[in-house]
Amino acid sequence: MSTNKQQTTYKEAITEIEEILAQLENNELDVDELSEKVKRVSLLVTLCKDKLHHTEKEIDKILKDMEPNS
Repeated sequence: MSTNKQQTTYKEAITEIEEILAQLENNELDVDELSEKVKRVSLLVTLCKDKLHHTEKEIDKILKDMEPNS
């Protein structure tokens, strides 16, 4: 997966988070990898939150533009 925040899509981020969680659940990560994976998940969660917030603002603007002028 891409490490560049601007190039990672929401879907890619969710998929990577799910993969890391599966590795955690299956005890596939050793202590040396754990810290880096937790940092990566934190970055991906932040990216997803930012994308969702941006999308919400866009939708709000579209809905506001659709309202008839009072």
